[in-house]
Amino acid sequence: MPLPERQEAVSLIVEANNAGVALSVAVREVGICESTYERWRKAGGVDATTASPEQIVAAIVEDKRLTREYPVPPNALSDTERAEIVKVCATLEYSSLPPSQIVPALADQGIYLASESTFYRVLRAAGLNKRRGRVGLPRKRSKPNHMAKGPLEVWVTDISYLPGPIRGLFYYLYFIMDLYSRKIVGYEIYENESSEHLADVLKRATLNEGSQAPDILHSDNGSPMKGTTLVALCYVLGIASSYSRPRTSNDNAHMESMFRTVKYCASYPYDGFGSLEAARSWIEGFVSFYNQEHHHSGLNFVTPNQKHNGEDIEILAQRVRVYEAAKAKNPKRWIQGNTRNWDPVVSTSLVPVNSEPKASAVS
Repeated sequence: MPLPERQEAVSLIVEANNAGVALSVAVREVGICESTYERWRKAGGVDATTASPEQIVAAIVEDKRLTREYPVPPNALSDTERAEIVKVCATLEYSSLPPSQIVPALADQGIYLASESTFYRVLRAAGLNKRRGRVGLPRKRSKPNHMAKGPLEVWVTDISYLPGPIRGLFYYLYFIMDLYSRKIVGYEIYENESSEHLADVLKRATLNEGSQAPDILHSDNGSPMKGTTLVALCYVLGIASSYSRPRTSNDNAHMESMFRTVKYCASYPYDGFGSLEAARSWIEGFVSFYNQEHHHSGLNFVTPNQKHNGEDIEILAQRVRVYEAAKAKNPKRWIQGNTRNWDPVVSTSLVPVNSEPKASAVS
């Protein structure tokens, strides 16, 4: 950091510290750590207990690393050696090869110029370390963080394996879930994965919801999710497709959690399903229980159907009244004075956050 900026930072820290702000908080706001501030101050040789703020700031010295001339390492390549590396890499024989191929090829001829890492470093400095071939450049994808504030806004989908009657044979469980209410709106089990099957599940899910399609359908990057049949159906229904980042399962965490709930269910047959019909029968019972009876912790313990139909407001308000009546009857049991929070969840983020906003319950 240049000297004027360093002095300004120290001035702000000293001013805040004298005003009662803890030193650890003040240095953090400036963007440095406490040990760095102490090193700057001690380098000026001023006693902070007796010096005025102006004296402390005036005594701050410049970072000598900015003006210091570093000696050339004895093992550094000379300009001639660097030019030789560039010349070799530019020849017709090696111009299309990376250093990992050039260095061994030169060694076979009894020639050693430098290590592979040095080759890369020299080529980078010369502006010649460019990406070659038809492979696309890696690109950084943004986090697909949708927010659902009501039913039919965001649906999430995925496919998981279910064990079959023999080892190595699997069935495929297709799930579509409403992100806001966690209701399973579509499901089916097939013997294989395909975009056509997932499109059928989506089509039935929209019919079951009164022929209403969601605004967004989120999934991972699997081939069934990007298949032509599903993409075409989403286009016809007016659904915007959303995809997780590659190898980032947390971008579809609610769906991953859903599969964990399925496979850790007490009645789940860990030894495998006897047939496709048996698997379909079991999952039908699970979905019925999950949607209608399971009190979801992420919904403040109402069922997905209750949340989906908007019944949770009155249910949670009733719980508030019950707790307030119990508190009035025996207030000594509530030492801190607050009853349990029964506020309804008003929105759900696709990528889970530490806390989600809640609305006040209706009393």
